Formats: sequence, structure tokens, C-alpha cells
Amino acid sequence: MKETKQIEDRRNALLEEMRSIRSMRRGTINEQYFKTYSKRKKEMKHQGPYYVLSQREGGKTVSQRMNSPAELEQARREVEEYKKFLLLCREFEHLTTRMGELERDNREIEREKKRQRLPLNKTRK
Repeated sequence: MKETKQIEDRRNALLEEMRSIRSMRRGTINEQYFKTYSKRKKEMKHQGPYYVLSQREGGKTVSQRMNSPAELEQARREVEEYKKFLLLCREFEHLTTRMGELERDNREIEREKKRQRLPLNKTRK
């Protein structure tokens, strides 16, 4: 029972952490470079980096270019918050599974205790 209480307390703490997340985004931030040719020197030159937030939607990759350093930093924070959210969800799932196992085990122990009772002798003389 003590372990069940600890699990329940941790689950509540996880829910509070999830609730504290104000903004998040799925996806990854990638750097893009483009090859271009200089008109004067006829040589190839790399332009970039350009930062792009990419994510999967409906089986396709959707990308959005980050146009300013502030937008890039905001996107990085939101992507990190999403990763944190996923970790919290996994831990919540693990704890809930463990709590269910403990409760099932406790019910089995109670059933075994009830089966071990001896019937009362109703025909006393």
C-alpha cells in the first residue's frame, strides 16, 4: 500500500509538470544550406544556414522556415518542451501500469485470504 501511495503522489506531480507546459511543438529544427553560383566568378558558393522546423503531418513532412533569431529560439524552446512532455507521458504510463499491477496483486491476495477461511459448524450440540 505504501508503494501505491508513492506512485499516486508521483503521478500527481507528473500531471502538474504537464500542466505547467505553456507551449510546445512537435518536430525537429534542421539547418539548410543552398548551393549557388556566383555570377562573376562562376564558382559554387554555400548560402546559409537557414533554420527550418520540420514535422510529419498526414504522412508528409511539413517544414516552416524560421525567419528571425527570436523565432528560432522560441521554436527550440517549444520543441524541447514537447520532448519533455513525451518523457513525462512515458513515465506516467509506466507508473499507471505498475499501480494496476499492484492493485491486481492485492485483489488476488484478498481472494486467497477469503478462500482459506474454514466453514463454521452450524450443527453444534
